[in-house]
Amino acid sequence: MKEETVGYCRVLAKARRVFREAAPEELARVAGTPMHGGIVAVARPKPVRAFDPAEAARWAAAARLLPILHGVANPHNLGAIARTAAFLGLPRLVLTDHPAQAGLSDAALRVAEGGFEILDVYRAANLADTLRRLKESHRVLGAAPGRGLTPERIPRDRPIALVFGNEEQGLDAATLAACDEAVTIPGAGAGPGGSGVQSLNVSVAAGILLYMLKPPAESR
Repeated sequence: MKEETVGYCRVLAKARRVFREAAPEELARVAGTPMHGGIVAVARPKPVRAFDPAEAARWAAAARLLPILHGVANPHNLGAIARTAAFLGLPRLVLTDHPAQAGLSDAALRVAEGGFEILDVYRAANLADTLRRLKESHRVLGAAPGRGLTPERIPRDRPIALVFGNEEQGLDAATLAACDEAVTIPGAGAGPGGSGVQSLNVSVAAGILLYMLKPPAESR
């Protein structure tokens, strides 16, 4: 038994919960990955609630930044964004019904490093209607490489809903049109004298934008 797992086993024994020591090969088989950290547990799935823009309007005064993921397909990116959001103290994360959108898989939960235990997660159906209604209480921003305002130019007079798109295509034209503004992270660019890199990984872009747009005191 790994030394770092002894404390967990003592807690489980005190709570009269069943646990069993297993070989690394068996843990990898049960977990579906060798990246299990030495412990595998069975837990209830985290509930994902239906998103209601009217309810979001009531949150707005206390939680002024709301990330929305629309088609972020890679569970590692989803997990990384959740970890960042939780680290920054954001209380909620919204996933849309985009067919490519990753869900709360084992991989996403593992990469989030506990972030999903802190966040309330919601599912938004019909993004166009959701954004239209959300505009009543929030400034809706769409993340877009190479176009839009830089974060420091975004007015902070209203709560912000920040929409991130698919890793390959980004946000589609209709979704961007439904936003109040596009927001972008300026880079060195691909032209002469530039870095040759045109865009960032969505989880990296999310980390930068969430940090730059988060009010100084974010609370539940």
